[in-house]
Amino acid sequence: MKRSKAKIIYVCQNCGYSSPRWIGKCPACDEWSTFVEEITTKDKLNNIDISSSKAISISEISPDQSHRLFTNIVEMDRVLGGGLIRGSTVLIGGDPGIGKSTLALQILGGLSDSTVKALYISGEESSQQIKLRAERIGIISDNLFVITENNLEYRQTSDRYRWRHAPN
Repeated sequence: MKRSKAKIIYVCQNCGYSSPRWIGKCPACDEWSTFVEEITTKDKLNNIDISSSKAISISEISPDQSHRLFTNIVEMDRVLGGGLIRGSTVLIGGDPGIGKSTLALQILGGLSDSTVKALYISGEESSQQIKLRAERIGIISDNLFVITENNLEYRQTSDRYRWRHAPN
């Protein structure tokens, strides 16, 4: 992956419209003096052949149950159809305070009990809060890593490969 240089853009704080230079009146929302300077970088992917994937009939796909990861939570594994599938994404939703973060930590704790490395990313809690919850529900694992950050742009540009280089 090749990293490009930082670039300055101007973003309207009213509607999010962006411009390469400062302008007084936003052309999108017609508000005056709402542009703020922001620094941005973009990573460029090299050598990607977007035509390498082709559509295949669903009847040609063989389900491979060996790629499932067990969470060690019987009901969660049942809901997931027998565990997590490698490379899949699972959305956990619900009202505030219902226990989504605790459930996610329990799932990752169950995964990290085996040889699987697990990463818990939080945009609202400190690492100390996560550690206290993990201790409260009995999760202690050298295979469970935590990243806390509430500035997504910072995490994307300056610390992107920390997880890849986590200790073995």
